[in-house]
Amino acid sequence: MGCSPCASANAPGTSLRGQHQPNSKMEASKEKIVLNVGGRRYETYSSTLKTFPGTKLCQLTEPQAQAVSDYDPNTNEFFFDRSAKLFGDVLNYYRTRHLHCPAGVCRALWEEELAFWGIPEAQLAPCCWVKLSHTEGLQEDLDLRGNKDDTNEDSLTLLGQGERRDYHWWARWQPKMWALFEKPYSSAGAMCLMVVSLLFNLGILILFFVEPTTYIEFDHYNTTRDYNIFHVALKPSLQKAISLLYVELFCILWFTFEFFMRLTFCPDKKKFLTNLLNVTDFLSLFPVYTELFLATHINEMLDILSWLGFFRVLYIVKLLKIFKLLETPLMLKVLPFTFRSILKEVFILMMIFTFEILFFGALCYHAELQEPETQFDGMISSFYWAAITLTTVGYGDIVVVSSFGKVIACCAAICGILTIIFPLPIFLIKFQGYYATAVMKEKMKSNKRNH
Repeated sequence: MGCSPCASANAPGTSLRGQHQPNSKMEASKEKIVLNVGGRRYETYSSTLKTFPGTKLCQLTEPQAQAVSDYDPNTNEFFFDRSAKLFGDVLNYYRTRHLHCPAGVCRALWEEELAFWGIPEAQLAPCCWVKLSHTEGLQEDLDLRGNKDDTNEDSLTLLGQGERRDYHWWARWQPKMWALFEKPYSSAGAMCLMVVSLLFNLGILILFFVEPTTYIEFDHYNTTRDYNIFHVALKPSLQKAISLLYVELFCILWFTFEFFMRLTFCPDKKKFLTNLLNVTDFLSLFPVYTELFLATHINEMLDILSWLGFFRVLYIVKLLKIFKLLETPLMLKVLPFTFRSILKEVFILMMIFTFEILFFGALCYHAELQEPETQFDGMISSFYWAAITLTTVGYGDIVVVSSFGKVIACCAAICGILTIIFPLPIFLIKFQGYYATAVMKEKMKSNKRNH
Protein backbone atom coordinates (compact mmCIF):
# COMPACT_ATOMS: atom_id res chain seq x y z
CA MET A 1 0.00 0.00 0.00
CA GLY A 2 1.65 3.27 -1.04
CA CYS A 3 1.63 6.53 0.82
CA SER A 4 1.01 9.92 -0.63
CA PRO A 5 4.00 12.11 -1.49
CA CYS A 6 2.90 14.70 1.03
CA ALA A 7 2.69 12.15 3.84
CA SER A 8 6.01 10.70 2.84
CA ALA A 9 7.65 14.10 2.82
CA ASN A 10 6.22 15.06 6.19
CA ALA A 11 6.97 11.75 7.91
CA PRO A 12 9.45 12.38 10.71
CA GLY A 13 12.91 11.07 10.07
CA THR A 14 12.26 9.70 6.58
CA SER A 15 15.11 11.64 5.03
CA LEU A 16 17.51 10.35 7.69
CA ARG A 17 16.68 6.74 6.83
CA GLY A 18 17.36 7.40 3.18
CA GLN A 19 13.85 6.43 2.09
CA HIS A 20 13.28 9.72 0.25
CA GLN A 21 15.85 12.21 -0.97
CA PRO A 22 14.74 15.87 -1.08
CA ASN A 23 14.54 17.36 -4.53
CA SER A 24 15.65 20.80 -3.44
CA LYS A 25 17.40 22.68 -0.69
CA MET A 26 14.07 24.10 0.47
CA GLU A 27 12.67 20.61 1.04
CA ALA A 28 15.82 19.64 2.91
CA SER A 29 15.49 22.63 5.20
CA LYS A 30 11.89 21.66 5.98
CA GLU A 31 12.77 18.12 7.08
CA LYS A 32 11.75 17.48 10.64
CA ILE A 33 13.77 15.72 13.31
CA VAL A 34 12.17 14.34 16.46
CA LEU A 35 14.17 14.40 19.68
CA ASN A 36 13.23 12.54 22.84
CA VAL A 37 15.04 14.18 25.77
CA GLY A 38 14.33 12.72 29.18
CA GLY A 39 10.95 11.38 28.02
CA ARG A 40 9.76 14.63 26.47
CA ARG A 41 9.47 14.83 22.67
CA TYR A 42 10.77 17.84 20.76
CA GLU A 43 10.21 18.34 17.04
CA THR A 44 12.22 20.79 14.99
CA TYR A 45 13.53 21.39 11.47
CA SER A 46 16.84 20.08 10.25
CA SER A 47 17.83 23.60 9.23
CA THR A 48 17.35 24.75 12.81
CA LEU A 49 19.87 22.21 14.11
CA LYS A 50 22.37 23.27 11.41
CA THR A 51 22.50 26.77 12.87
CA PHE A 52 25.64 25.99 14.85
CA PRO A 53 27.94 23.56 13.02
CA GLY A 54 30.09 21.27 15.12
CA THR A 55 27.61 20.91 17.98
CA LYS A 56 26.00 17.62 18.98
CA LEU A 57 22.59 18.59 17.64
CA CYS A 58 24.04 19.65 14.30
CA GLN A 59 25.62 16.20 13.94
CA LEU A 60 22.11 14.67 13.96
CA THR A 61 21.55 16.09 10.48
CA GLU A 62 24.45 14.06 9.03
CA PRO A 63 23.77 10.75 7.20
CA GLN A 64 25.63 8.62 9.73
CA ALA A 65 23.75 10.10 12.71
CA GLN A 66 21.47 7.07 13.06
CA ALA A 67 24.44 4.74 13.50
CA VAL A 68 26.35 6.79 16.07
CA SER A 69 23.35 8.02 18.09
CA ASP A 70 20.57 6.33 20.04
CA TYR A 71 18.01 6.26 17.25
CA ASP A 72 14.68 4.39 17.39
CA PRO A 73 13.45 3.50 13.87
CA ASN A 74 10.00 2.59 15.17
CA THR A 75 9.25 6.07 16.49
CA ASN A 76 11.67 7.91 14.18
CA GLU A 77 13.30 9.80 17.07
CA PHE A 78 16.66 10.31 18.73
CA PHE A 79 16.80 9.65 22.45
CA PHE A 80 18.98 11.52 24.97
CA ASP A 81 18.92 10.81 28.70
CA ARG A 82 19.26 14.45 29.73
CA SER A 83 17.17 17.05 31.55
CA ALA A 84 14.13 18.01 29.52
CA LYS A 85 13.80 21.33 31.36
CA LEU A 86 17.30 22.44 30.44
CA PHE A 87 17.04 21.17 26.86
CA GLY A 88 14.16 23.54 26.17
CA ASP A 89 16.53 26.51 26.57
CA VAL A 90 19.21 24.72 24.54
CA LEU A 91 16.85 24.17 21.62
CA ASN A 92 15.60 27.75 21.90
CA TYR A 93 19.22 28.86 21.42
CA TYR A 94 19.24 27.21 17.97
CA ARG A 95 15.99 28.95 17.09
CA THR A 96 16.79 32.47 18.29
CA ARG A 97 20.62 32.50 18.46
CA HIS A 98 20.32 33.89 22.00
CA LEU A 99 21.35 31.57 24.82
CA HIS A 100 19.56 32.14 28.15
CA CYS A 101 19.85 30.08 31.31
CA PRO A 102 16.67 28.85 33.02
CA ALA A 103 15.73 30.37 36.36
CA GLY A 104 16.79 28.57 39.52
CA VAL A 105 19.62 26.55 37.92
CA CYS A 106 23.07 26.59 39.44
CA ARG A 107 26.06 27.52 37.34
CA ALA A 108 27.80 24.13 37.56
CA LEU A 109 24.75 22.23 36.27
CA TRP A 110 24.23 24.67 33.40
CA GLU A 111 27.88 24.47 32.39
CA GLU A 112 27.70 20.67 32.38
CA GLU A 113 24.61 20.74 30.16
CA LEU A 114 26.22 23.16 27.71
CA ALA A 115 29.36 21.01 27.58
CA PHE A 116 27.29 17.91 26.75
CA TRP A 117 25.64 19.60 23.76
CA GLY A 118 28.96 21.12 22.69
CA ILE A 119 27.84 24.74 23.13
CA PRO A 120 30.50 27.24 24.22
CA GLU A 121 29.56 29.19 27.37
CA ALA A 122 30.84 32.40 25.80
CA GLN A 123 27.60 32.58 23.79
CA LEU A 124 25.54 33.15 26.94
CA ALA A 125 23.35 36.26 26.81
CA PRO A 126 24.69 39.27 28.76
CA CYS A 127 21.72 39.33 31.15
CA CYS A 128 22.21 35.70 32.18
CA TRP A 129 26.00 36.02 32.19
CA VAL A 130 25.80 38.83 34.74
CA LYS A 131 23.29 36.87 36.80
CA LEU A 132 25.40 33.71 36.90
CA SER A 133 28.63 35.62 37.53
CA HIS A 134 26.98 37.60 40.34
CA THR A 135 25.62 34.46 42.00
CA GLU A 136 28.98 32.74 41.65
CA GLY A 137 30.72 35.72 43.23
CA LEU A 138 28.35 35.68 46.18
CA GLN A 139 28.84 31.95 46.60
CA GLU A 140 32.64 32.23 46.47
CA ASP A 141 32.58 35.17 48.89
CA LEU A 142 30.52 33.26 51.41
CA ASP A 143 32.63 30.15 50.89
CA LEU A 144 35.86 32.03 51.56
CA ARG A 145 34.53 33.36 54.83
CA GLY A 146 32.63 30.22 55.69
CA ASN A 147 35.77 28.14 55.29
CA LYS A 148 37.26 30.03 58.19
CA ASP A 149 34.56 28.73 60.47
CA ASP A 150 34.98 25.26 59.04
CA THR A 151 38.70 25.49 59.65
CA ASN A 152 38.03 26.51 63.22
CA GLU A 153 35.71 23.57 63.71
CA ASP A 154 38.26 21.25 62.10
CA SER A 155 40.96 22.53 64.45
CA LEU A 156 38.73 21.85 67.43
CA THR A 157 38.02 18.38 66.06
CA LEU A 158 41.72 17.72 65.70
CA LEU A 159 42.22 18.87 69.25
CA GLY A 160 39.52 16.46 70.34
CA GLN A 161 41.21 13.63 68.44
CA GLY A 162 44.54 14.60 69.95
CA GLU A 163 42.94 14.30 73.34
CA ARG A 164 42.30 10.62 72.71
CA ARG A 165 45.81 9.95 71.36
CA ASP A 166 47.98 12.30 73.42
CA TYR A 167 47.72 12.09 77.17
CA HIS A 168 49.61 15.32 77.78
CA TRP A 169 47.64 17.69 80.06
CA TRP A 170 47.59 20.48 77.48
CA ALA A 171 46.01 18.26 74.82
CA ARG A 172 43.41 17.11 77.33
CA TRP A 173 42.47 20.47 78.83
CA GLN A 174 42.79 22.99 76.01
CA PRO A 175 39.59 22.05 74.10
CA LYS A 176 37.67 21.66 77.35
CA MET A 177 38.69 25.04 78.76
CA TRP A 178 38.14 26.80 75.42
CA ALA A 179 34.63 25.37 75.18
CA LEU A 180 34.00 26.30 78.83
CA PHE A 181 34.70 30.00 78.27
CA GLU A 182 33.67 30.38 74.62
CA LYS A 183 30.82 27.95 73.85
CA PRO A 184 28.00 28.34 76.38
CA TYR A 185 25.98 25.42 75.04
CA SER A 186 28.84 22.92 75.31
CA SER A 187 28.12 22.15 78.99
CA ALA A 188 26.19 23.30 82.05
CA GLY A 189 29.33 24.86 83.49
CA ALA A 190 29.92 26.89 80.33
CA MET A 191 26.35 28.18 80.46
CA CYS A 192 26.79 29.20 84.12
CA LEU A 193 30.02 31.05 83.30
CA MET A 194 28.29 32.94 80.49
CA VAL A 195 25.40 33.94 82.76
CA VAL A 196 27.83 35.10 85.47
CA SER A 197 29.74 37.14 82.89
CA LEU A 198 26.54 38.81 81.73
CA LEU A 199 25.57 39.63 85.34
CA PHE A 200 28.96 41.26 85.89
CA ASN A 201 28.48 43.17 82.65
CA LEU A 202 25.08 44.48 83.76
CA GLY A 203 26.53 45.47 87.14
CA ILE A 204 29.39 47.41 85.61
CA LEU A 205 26.96 49.16 83.26
CA ILE A 206 24.91 50.34 86.24
CA LEU A 207 28.07 51.73 87.81
CA PHE A 208 28.99 53.39 84.53
CA PHE A 209 25.68 55.25 84.42
CA VAL A 210 25.71 56.23 88.12
CA GLU A 211 29.36 56.86 88.94
CA PRO A 212 30.05 60.12 87.02
CA THR A 213 27.31 61.97 88.92
CA THR A 214 28.88 61.11 92.26
CA TYR A 215 32.08 63.08 91.95
CA ILE A 216 31.65 65.72 89.22
CA GLU A 217 29.81 68.98 89.68
CA PHE A 218 29.22 71.85 87.27
CA ASP A 219 29.19 75.28 88.97
CA HIS A 220 27.56 77.95 86.81
CA TYR A 221 28.80 81.50 86.96
CA ASN A 222 27.13 84.26 84.92
CA THR A 223 30.05 86.66 84.60
CA THR A 224 28.82 88.82 81.71
CA ARG A 225 25.61 89.45 79.83
CA ASP A 226 26.59 87.42 76.78
CA TYR A 227 28.80 84.62 78.07
CA ASN A 228 28.19 81.85 80.59
CA ILE A 229 31.11 80.14 82.27
CA PHE A 230 30.88 76.62 83.67
CA HIS A 231 33.35 75.55 86.32
CA VAL A 232 33.90 71.81 86.52
CA ALA A 233 35.32 70.38 89.71
CA LEU A 234 35.39 67.27 91.86
CA LYS A 235 32.79 67.03 94.60
CA PRO A 236 33.92 66.89 98.20
CA SER A 237 32.22 63.49 98.47
CA LEU A 238 35.00 61.88 96.44
CA GLN A 239 35.23 59.01 98.87
CA LYS A 240 31.83 57.77 97.71
CA ALA A 241 33.08 57.71 94.13
CA ILE A 242 36.25 55.84 95.12
CA SER A 243 34.16 53.22 96.93
CA LEU A 244 32.19 52.69 93.74
CA LEU A 245 35.48 52.48 91.89
CA TYR A 246 36.46 49.49 94.03
CA VAL A 247 33.15 47.83 93.22
CA GLU A 248 33.90 48.43 89.56
CA LEU A 249 37.36 46.96 90.12
CA PHE A 250 35.77 43.76 91.39
CA CYS A 251 33.91 43.41 88.07
CA ILE A 252 37.01 44.27 86.07
CA LEU A 253 39.03 41.61 87.88
CA TRP A 254 36.51 39.03 86.68
CA PHE A 255 36.75 40.33 83.11
CA THR A 256 40.55 40.27 83.32
CA PHE A 257 40.52 36.67 84.49
CA GLU A 258 38.05 35.69 81.78
CA PHE A 259 40.00 37.46 79.01
CA PHE A 260 43.34 35.87 79.82
CA MET A 261 41.81 32.43 80.26
CA ARG A 262 40.24 32.67 76.83
CA LEU A 263 43.51 33.98 75.37
CA THR A 264 45.52 31.18 76.97
CA PHE A 265 43.37 28.30 75.75
CA CYS A 266 42.44 29.77 72.36
CA PRO A 267 43.45 27.43 69.49
CA ASP A 268 44.10 30.37 67.12
CA LYS A 269 45.57 33.33 69.02
CA LYS A 270 46.07 35.48 65.93
CA LYS A 271 42.40 35.28 65.06
CA PHE A 272 41.50 35.84 68.72
CA LEU A 273 43.52 39.06 68.99
CA THR A 274 42.13 40.46 65.74
CA ASN A 275 38.51 39.88 66.74
CA LEU A 276 36.74 43.20 67.39
CA LEU A 277 34.91 42.02 70.52
CA ASN A 278 38.14 40.69 72.05
CA VAL A 279 39.89 44.00 71.37
CA THR A 280 36.95 45.75 73.05
CA ASP A 281 37.30 43.48 76.09
CA PHE A 282 40.99 44.31 76.36
CA LEU A 283 40.60 48.09 76.07
CA SER A 284 37.76 48.16 78.61
CA LEU A 285 40.18 46.94 81.31
CA PHE A 286 42.23 50.16 81.37
CA PRO A 287 39.95 52.86 82.91
CA VAL A 288 39.66 51.33 86.40
CA TYR A 289 43.34 50.47 86.73
CA THR A 290 44.27 53.97 85.55
CA GLU A 291 41.94 55.67 88.05
CA LEU A 292 43.22 53.55 90.91
CA PHE A 293 46.76 54.50 90.00
CA LEU A 294 45.82 58.19 90.04
CA ALA A 295 43.59 57.99 93.12
CA THR A 296 46.30 59.67 95.20
CA HIS A 297 46.59 62.50 92.67
CA ILE A 298 43.12 64.02 92.86
CA ASN A 299 44.08 67.23 91.06
CA GLU A 300 45.36 65.33 88.02
CA MET A 301 42.37 63.02 87.95
CA LEU A 302 39.96 65.56 86.48
CA ASP A 303 42.08 66.11 83.37
CA ILE A 304 41.90 62.49 82.20
CA LEU A 305 38.44 61.70 83.55
CA SER A 306 36.66 62.52 80.31
CA TRP A 307 39.13 60.45 78.25
CA LEU A 308 38.63 57.43 80.48
CA GLY A 309 34.88 57.85 79.94
CA PHE A 310 35.38 57.07 76.26
CA PHE A 311 36.94 53.73 77.17
CA ARG A 312 34.08 53.02 79.58
CA VAL A 313 31.63 53.29 76.69
CA LEU A 314 33.08 49.95 75.60
CA TYR A 315 31.15 48.37 78.49
CA ILE A 316 28.05 48.78 76.35
CA VAL A 317 29.72 47.03 73.40
CA LYS A 318 30.48 44.06 75.65
CA LEU A 319 26.73 43.42 75.84
CA LEU A 320 26.96 41.99 72.32
CA LYS A 321 28.13 38.78 73.97
CA ILE A 322 24.51 38.04 74.68
CA PHE A 323 24.32 36.76 71.09
CA LYS A 324 26.31 33.75 72.25
CA LEU A 325 23.27 32.67 74.26
CA LEU A 326 21.06 33.11 71.22
CA GLU A 327 21.35 31.72 67.73
CA THR A 328 22.66 34.59 65.64
CA PRO A 329 20.01 35.50 63.05
CA LEU A 330 21.02 34.73 59.51
CA MET A 331 20.41 38.35 58.57
CA LEU A 332 23.16 39.53 60.96
CA LYS A 333 25.56 36.98 59.50
CA VAL A 334 24.90 38.18 55.96
CA LEU A 335 25.17 41.93 56.66
CA PRO A 336 29.00 41.99 57.05
CA PHE A 337 29.42 40.26 53.69
CA THR A 338 27.06 42.76 52.10
CA PHE A 339 28.92 45.76 53.49
CA ARG A 340 32.26 44.38 52.29
CA SER A 341 30.90 43.84 48.80
CA ILE A 342 29.66 47.45 48.46
CA LEU A 343 32.76 49.18 49.82
CA LYS A 344 33.56 50.50 46.35
CA GLU A 345 30.06 51.94 45.96
CA VAL A 346 30.21 53.47 49.43
CA PHE A 347 33.56 55.10 48.63
CA ILE A 348 32.14 56.58 45.42
CA LEU A 349 29.08 57.79 47.33
CA MET A 350 31.26 59.51 49.93
CA MET A 351 33.25 61.22 47.18
CA ILE A 352 30.01 62.52 45.65
CA PHE A 353 28.84 63.75 49.05
CA THR A 354 32.16 65.49 49.64
CA PHE A 355 31.93 67.24 46.30
CA GLU A 356 28.34 68.33 46.99
CA ILE A 357 29.26 69.62 50.46
CA LEU A 358 32.11 71.69 49.08
CA PHE A 359 30.10 72.93 46.10
CA PHE A 360 26.84 73.88 47.84
CA GLY A 361 28.65 75.12 50.95
CA ALA A 362 30.86 77.50 49.02
CA LEU A 363 27.99 78.58 46.76
CA CYS A 364 25.65 79.37 49.65
CA TYR A 365 28.39 81.12 51.63
CA HIS A 366 29.01 83.61 48.83
CA ALA A 367 25.25 83.99 48.26
CA GLU A 368 24.85 84.98 51.94
CA LEU A 369 28.01 87.05 52.11
CA GLN A 370 26.29 90.36 51.42
CA GLU A 371 23.44 89.75 53.85
CA PRO A 372 23.86 91.65 57.14
CA GLU A 373 21.83 89.02 59.04
CA THR A 374 23.72 86.04 57.68
CA GLN A 375 24.41 83.18 60.08
CA PHE A 376 27.49 81.98 58.21
CA ASP A 377 30.60 83.13 60.07
CA GLY A 378 33.01 81.31 57.75
CA MET A 379 33.42 78.62 55.14
CA ILE A 380 33.57 75.88 57.80
CA SER A 381 30.08 76.74 59.04
CA SER A 382 28.80 76.76 55.44
CA PHE A 383 30.24 73.27 54.90
CA TYR A 384 28.55 72.13 58.11
CA TRP A 385 25.24 73.58 56.86
CA ALA A 386 25.68 71.83 53.50
CA ALA A 387 26.33 68.46 55.16
CA ILE A 388 23.23 68.78 57.37
CA THR A 389 21.08 69.85 54.42
CA LEU A 390 22.32 67.17 52.00
CA THR A 391 21.62 64.43 54.51
CA THR A 392 18.12 65.92 55.04
CA VAL A 393 18.71 66.18 58.80
CA GLY A 394 18.09 69.91 58.97
CA TYR A 395 18.89 70.88 62.57
CA GLY A 396 17.90 74.48 61.92
CA ASP A 397 20.79 75.95 63.91
CA ILE A 398 22.10 77.58 60.71
CA VAL A 399 19.62 78.80 58.09
CA VAL A 400 19.84 80.87 54.94
CA VAL A 401 18.11 84.27 54.82
CA SER A 402 18.55 85.49 51.23
CA SER A 403 16.26 84.46 48.38
CA PHE A 404 19.13 83.16 46.27
CA GLY A 405 20.43 81.22 49.28
CA LYS A 406 17.04 79.56 49.73
CA VAL A 407 17.08 78.45 46.09
CA ILE A 408 20.53 76.94 46.63
CA ALA A 409 19.27 75.24 49.80
CA CYS A 410 16.38 73.63 47.89
CA CYS A 411 18.76 72.35 45.21
CA ALA A 412 21.09 70.97 47.88
CA ALA A 413 18.24 69.12 49.63
CA ILE A 414 17.01 67.61 46.34
CA CYS A 415 20.52 66.51 45.35
CA GLY A 416 21.02 64.98 48.79
CA ILE A 417 17.83 62.93 48.48
CA LEU A 418 18.78 61.66 45.02
CA THR A 419 22.30 60.81 46.13
CA ILE A 420 20.94 58.69 48.97
CA ILE A 421 18.15 57.00 46.99
CA PHE A 422 20.13 55.76 43.98
CA PRO A 423 22.60 53.47 45.87
CA LEU A 424 19.83 51.78 47.87
CA PRO A 425 18.84 49.27 45.14
CA ILE A 426 22.48 48.17 44.88
CA PHE A 427 22.54 47.37 48.59
CA LEU A 428 19.18 45.58 48.47
CA ILE A 429 20.12 43.45 45.46
CA LYS A 430 23.45 42.45 46.98
CA PHE A 431 21.83 41.66 50.32
CA GLN A 432 19.13 39.56 48.66
CA GLY A 433 21.75 37.57 46.76
CA TYR A 434 23.86 36.97 49.86
CA TYR A 435 20.81 36.03 51.92
CA ALA A 436 19.53 33.52 49.35
CA THR A 437 22.98 31.93 49.10
CA ALA A 438 23.33 31.80 52.89
CA VAL A 439 19.90 30.16 53.26
CA MET A 440 20.94 27.50 50.76
CA LYS A 441 24.20 26.85 52.62
CA GLU A 442 22.32 26.54 55.93
CA LYS A 443 19.95 23.98 54.41
CA MET A 444 22.89 21.99 53.07
CA LYS A 445 24.56 21.99 56.48
CA SER A 446 21.30 20.93 58.13
CA ASN A 447 20.85 18.07 55.67
CA LYS A 448 24.46 16.97 56.24
CA ARG A 449 23.91 16.88 60.01
CA ASN A 450 20.69 14.88 59.61
CA HIS A 451 22.42 12.31 57.46
